[in-house]
Amino acid sequence: MKNSSRLLSQHPAPVSLRVVIVGPSGLTNVEKESQRMALLLAERGYDVSCRLGFSGKGELVQSDLVIVLGGDGSILRTARWMGYSQTPVLGVNLGRLGFLAGCSQEEVPEVFDEIAAGRFHLVDHLMFECEVFRAGQSIHHELGLNETSIVAGQPFSMIEIGLHVDGKLATTYRGDGLIVSTPVGSTAYNLSAGGPIVRKDLDAFIFTPLNPHTLTNRTVIDSAAREYELLIAHPNQGSACVVDGQVVTALLAGDRVLVRRAASRFSLIETRHHGYYRTLRDKLAWGGVLGSTALQARDEQSQ
Repeated sequence: MKNSSRLLSQHPAPVSLRVVIVGPSGLTNVEKESQRMALLLAERGYDVSCRLGFSGKGELVQSDLVIVLGGDGSILRTARWMGYSQTPVLGVNLGRLGFLAGCSQEEVPEVFDEIAAGRFHLVDHLMFECEVFRAGQSIHHELGLNETSIVAGQPFSMIEIGLHVDGKLATTYRGDGLIVSTPVGSTAYNLSAGGPIVRKDLDAFIFTPLNPHTLTNRTVIDSAAREYELLIAHPNQGSACVVDGQVVTALLAGDRVLVRRAASRFSLIETRHHGYYRTLRDKLAWGGVLGSTALQARDEQSQ
């Protein structure tokens, strides 16, 4: 975890922070909540503006804090929207799960006071670049936060995906596809596919095969310092490369998909009320003895 001083280093007085509120446009609850938050922030002396919708690029360079309204999908869109000029983000959940958007509407005033008092952490998250090559030429380049997925698609027969690590063949996956996830994405598609939960501030990639046609293919975790290349020799008609749930391109025979660590990092604000393991318990119903009332009470007292 990072100290709050990075966010405040250029602003001795927290009230001087420049805040941008973003979220999907055209939704009544988002517009109403953005107005409420703008008022709360203005009352605390912040310089506030609202930017609903995700058009254009790079408009947030001059802001110090971005408040994202919506769900985890809105945070993913914001991370890609900011591109290589990332600004610390506070997610306010207006959706269902809210794993990344951990702050509820009811908690907003208290969280704002926590930020003003400097009682928070900045947690950096690995971002990645996904680049698709066809006949030796780059045809698509995407910045992502959660995962790159290669999906077999129609006619729903298995495909082969060759994995090369730093230019050397590692293995060949045969099945319905492959997920290459970041730690923050380990609780998304990767988790649904049976992959492991990896602490979100680690620098690693998680490789989880989709319905592999062998007992020997299991999830592998490797360093984000390496470069990974996926070779799709014989895709199906509907095979595609997907980044953070969005189709990047259909895949043709011989296409190569390169995945590597991005220079920029996504930074999420975490207050003392929203620790990593508490989020796992509350959002993913992580059970076992950690879910006992006594342990939860002790944990809350220690935070």
